[in-house]
Amino acid sequence: MAHDAVGSTADGRAHSTPYPVNVTVQPKLEQRNRLTVAFRPILAIPHAILAGPIYWSSSTGLLAGAAYVMAIISWFTLLFSDRHLPEIRNFCVFYLRWRIRAVAYMALFRDEYPPFGEGPYPAAVDIVAPADARDRLSIAVRLVFALPHLIVVALLGICWFVTTVIAWFAILMTGRYPATLYRFGIGVLRWAVRLEAYMLLLVDEFPPFTLHEPGA
Repeated sequence: MAHDAVGSTADGRAHSTPYPVNVTVQPKLEQRNRLTVAFRPILAIPHAILAGPIYWSSSTGLLAGAAYVMAIISWFTLLFSDRHLPEIRNFCVFYLRWRIRAVAYMALFRDEYPPFGEGPYPAAVDIVAPADARDRLSIAVRLVFALPHLIVVALLGICWFVTTVIAWFAILMTGRYPATLYRFGIGVLRWAVRLEAYMLLLVDEFPPFTLHEPGA
């Protein structure tokens, strides 16, 4: 079923869908690899160290920490020169692509081991760069604007952790990820990635409050 969502800019104006951050994960519900699922917390440690263990503490990863330091630099360059340094933007996008693959593996959405660096994987994020002048007001107070999302995503993340534990047991016993829990987890992942792209100053559109992909 298709879902439509309408978000708004920081000043409250509605923006048209789709949102410029698009998350795709190829579903894998049946015939799961029970062995790798059983040891997933251990197998995922290298990626957790680099990209962060879970979304409400993603900045603890080495790549994530570097991306957020660069976002602080971008905050100054965007405010005072309206320029997002390409090298910084490219690194932040690189980090989010790595992050989406790592989380898809850690959250049991996929069984394939994620590549270190770039590489094909059935989980991806596409981020459309702003075509117009950047919204300096929203950039100046980005953390304030993002606060409602930070609170909601933290609460959703707790629920997601619980559903992932339930799914872990379900896969070990049946070889199948429950479809309802899968859809919920993917929805939280979408929401969290949109928020993180917004926090990293990759987009200016205020993220929609929805688990679905706007305009999907």
